[in-house]
Amino acid sequence: MAPTLQKTERGCLLIADITGYTSYLRDTELEHAQDVLADLLETIINGIEPPFTLSKLEGDAAFAYVPSTDVSAPMLLDTVDSTYFAFRRRLRDIVQVTTCTCNACVLIPRLDLKFFVHEGEYVLRKIARSEELTGSDVVLLHRLLKGSAGQAVGSDAFAVYTSSAVDALDIDVTALGFLPFTESFSDIGDVAVFVQNLEQQWTIEQDRSRVFVSEAEAFAQTEQVYSGAPSVLWDYYTDPRKRLEWQLGLTSVDEEVDGRRGVGTINHCAHGADTTTQRVADWRPFSSFTTIDDLDGTPVTMTITTEFAAVDGGTLVTGRFLCDPPEMGPMIAEEFLPVLSASGDVLERLLLEQAHSDSAE
Repeated sequence: MAPTLQKTERGCLLIADITGYTSYLRDTELEHAQDVLADLLETIINGIEPPFTLSKLEGDAAFAYVPSTDVSAPMLLDTVDSTYFAFRRRLRDIVQVTTCTCNACVLIPRLDLKFFVHEGEYVLRKIARSEELTGSDVVLLHRLLKGSAGQAVGSDAFAVYTSSAVDALDIDVTALGFLPFTESFSDIGDVAVFVQNLEQQWTIEQDRSRVFVSEAEAFAQTEQVYSGAPSVLWDYYTDPRKRLEWQLGLTSVDEEVDGRRGVGTINHCAHGADTTTQRVADWRPFSSFTTIDDLDGTPVTMTITTEFAAVDGGTLVTGRFLCDPPEMGPMIAEEFLPVLSASGDVLERLLLEQAHSDSAE
């Protein structure tokens, strides 16, 4: 019987690699160093899964993939940023809480994180009881680990995107300030890439003022548990195309984006004859975002914070609402909250249908 040929698939391939771990391991106690590595790898995996699926761990790196149909530029960029921020926070927390004076603990600040992203073909092959991705594009991605693209930003914290990934996802590298670079390999040739400075992103994140509606100041608060991970719910709440699938009464969303979706993005949301201008004021993938909504034709402004928290079996989505002028709050709540609740029911049905479809494949 002829062997069954595996289907060639296309997707986004990603490697998250801990920078400086080899030298760190050389100068530290092995037992403690392995504990630190396990902790940091868990942080990375939690950051990239989903939308990515972990293929395997490769020492101090995680190799993951996602089909092209399931990823967009905003989702990819938010995943890289949020995973890096979680990694840096975890490093900070470990340093702050530890009282150990061994080298493995003292030298933790040496570590950092870099990403390599490529879009291409692969074959998902089953070997024994595991699955492995193979193909020339998988080889190319791993070659980038040995490249020197980080020199373009002068930092140990960076993300490298191949031109294939940039073109496939329509990433505006000029608006985002990604730097062009060419890697040269004897067996592959020249590879055009673009480099993002993640240390710079972390600095911006640290300095950014929060716009956040607390429970104490909100005139109304909603809570609903959905099936799916926070990153999945984040996508349904922030992608205009997906919002049209479940938000009742929403007929169109005209999005103004400067480089990438985030703080400063403006959505013109049509609800029949009524229009709301929605400005993104705070953006913390995949944790929370805040919008300031002007109800066109009225003096009413709504500040809305939406939070996402993983819970058993899914995600708790909490909405908090602040109204200006405050006396308009009760009237807005009476009209708006029932529609929001019904929309949530539609979204949950979509998520369950998608989960059923995925399990049937």
